[in-house]
Amino acid sequence: MSAELSSQLASNVKVKPRQDGAPFVGRSPDRALSKRGFDIVFALSVLLLLLPLFVVVAAAVRLGDGGPIFYRHRRVGRDGRLFGCLKFRTMRQDSQAALEAYLAKDPAARQEWLETRKIKNDPRVTAVGSYLRKTSLDELPQLLNILAGQMSVVGPRPIVPDEIAMYGSEVQHYLAVRPGLTGAWQVSGRNDTSYAERVRLDSQYVQNWSFGTDLFIVVRTVPAVFMSRGSY
Repeated sequence: MSAELSSQLASNVKVKPRQDGAPFVGRSPDRALSKRGFDIVFALSVLLLLLPLFVVVAAAVRLGDGGPIFYRHRRVGRDGRLFGCLKFRTMRQDSQAALEAYLAKDPAARQEWLETRKIKNDPRVTAVGSYLRKTSLDELPQLLNILAGQMSVVGPRPIVPDEIAMYGSEVQHYLAVRPGLTGAWQVSGRNDTSYAERVRLDSQYVQNWSFGTDLFIVVRTVPAVFMSRGSY
């Protein structure tokens, strides 16, 4: 899907008001400003605190197979704008070819991929990448996306253009806010839940946003990451 098509989709989606009459967080200047302020303070603080870890992970990725440290993947942001979502690279440099070969010989894995866009025994993932994914350390560079205004600390996890159709009519809620570094799905089992449940959690979060909810999700993210719940 092109950037133009994504923008057209977003402009054609009418965001319905909340049942209590208040707009979603992404559509209210005051609510959006308070959320953005928290995003900037949080991202800067964590980046400074974890800078040594950032350097160690970058070195491990580079030494693993000599490939690039970062991976920039096209994701759908607020209002359908596409952006480069940053991650520490966790996949082989020939990842697409490896995936196609694996799915061609394993029907069960292909079905899993079609339903969730993820597979447990992903042949593309490197040894270092497997650890980074289980601990969610691969997503640390998204703090830079937050500072750039492309993402938020809390929100629906960023999706690829092909996943828009899987949201159905609920895509209006996804497009109303910036995608998040963490979110309701992130602390509710992640890949152990169905995609339909992910959509429900994202929609519920957007429709009922509060600053307290964001803080609650951030706090719950810590044990979820350490326990590696639903991450692969």
